[in-house]
Parts: sequence; C-alpha cells; structure tokens
Amino acid sequence: MADTTYFPRRLILAGAMISGVLLALAVHMLGARYGLDLGGLWRSDTREFMPAGAAIAWWLIASVGFYGGYFTANLMHSAVSGQIPQRMRQFLIAVGVLILAGAGQAASAPSPIPTISGVLSGLAALCLGAVMAFCGAHFALRKA
Repeated sequence: MADTTYFPRRLILAGAMISGVLLALAVHMLGARYGLDLGGLWRSDTREFMPAGAAIAWWLIASVGFYGGYFTANLMHSAVSGQIPQRMRQFLIAVGVLILAGAGQAASAPSPIPTISGVLSGLAALCLGAVMAFCGAHFALRKA
C-alpha cells in the first residue's frame, strides 16, 4: 500500500488564501453590480449612519473570503490523498470558473460607483478578503 502524501502546509495556505481572495473579489464585483457596495461607507450624501447595502456587502465579502479559504484548504489537504472523487473535483472547478467569469463580466461594464469610492471599496474588499481567507485557511489547517 502506498504512503499518503500531503502538500506542504504553506503551499496549502497560499493556495487557499488566493482562492478565498479571488472569491471575495468576485462577490464584491457582483454585489456592486446589484447595489451592495462598500462605497456607501464613504458617501456623505446619505443621512443614515451606514447604509444597509454597505453592511450586507461587508459581511458577504468577509464570509465568502473566510469560507472560501476554509473549504479550499480542506479540499487541498484531502485531495492529495485521493479522498475527493474525480467528478467532485470537476464540479468544483466548473463552479469556480463560472463565478470568476460572472465577476469578470460584471467588472467589464461601466461602474455605477464613483471613482474614488470604487477604488477605496475595492481595496477594502481585497484586504478584507485576504485577512478572512487567511483566517479560514489557518483554522482548516489547525483542524487537519
């Protein structure tokens, strides 16, 4: 019987972080298309303390980054030992490609968000997604 091989933990962490960040940015771009933008945090024309769309976008980006990193780390950890069926791998790859293609399509259209606000919200989504993807991948690797 062959010995079980594993990826190095740092390689799994890096791959899971990249996947989590890409998913968080994809959700940010898709959410901005539907009015859920972090740019509402920096607008001064609203009388509300914080628009609900900005709060929903914040939590959505954070949760997708965390769970994207967590599930990717778990999948990478178990994929090397052959515990994931081939059909499941193909399905996950197809879902990831469709999400990123949808985000690319949403990003290619003109943005409804003002420029400075859009840049700040994009950077905030990138940083938030990176931190949460790291946390998710770290927790998954501690469990494994």
